[in-house]
Amino acid sequence: MAYSAWLQPSKVSGSGNDTVNVTALSDNTGRTARSTNLTFKGANVSDVVRTVNQAGKPEFVTLQSTASVNKAGGTLTLAGTSNSSKLTFSLGSGGTLTLVLPSSYTANSVSTNNGAAISGDPGATAEYNFSITFSNIPENTTINDLLAQVIVEDNAGHSASCTVTQAAGDATLSVSPASVDLAWNAFTEGTSASFTITSNTNWTVE
Repeated sequence: MAYSAWLQPSKVSGSGNDTVNVTALSDNTGRTARSTNLTFKGANVSDVVRTVNQAGKPEFVTLQSTASVNKAGGTLTLAGTSNSSKLTFSLGSGGTLTLVLPSSYTANSVSTNNGAAISGDPGATAEYNFSITFSNIPENTTINDLLAQVIVEDNAGHSASCTVTQAAGDATLSVSPASVDLAWNAFTEGTSASFTITSNTNWTVE
């Protein structure tokens, strides 16, 4: 049986005493080690089989470090890479942006429940891409940027986080009614009228 495609011997034939070096043609991004056999053959001698092992990549998870949401709100998708058997997402405390953590995300193109084992464990043999989508993000009606932190943790306890910023909303100021009336003797009677102000920013009356 031929050796695996990820291995490259320095030569595949020779004569007499010699050395054959072996190199990997690709990194092993999966968690588990991989191996392949080289079969050395010669005229009138038995085959000699030798094994080459390549270590697996330590378990890891990466997540885009920042993301932004339009002031109108809507949907946000975050992406990352891992080779873990399961990923667990959470929200950091103290955020001012309201995000609802989805119950599932996409790992290696397969919908997976948050914190559950990924079907087929693709990370055992190679790193995979994942994404998580936040829906129904409300409009930012304040005049300040809103922030939230999304955290993802792999099965080995490594974590990565993304800071999500929602752009500040527009400043608003409305006053009603359009006009008010005071009686001719309002001072004597001690009566008054009022305007109702609705605003999300500082205002003055001049």
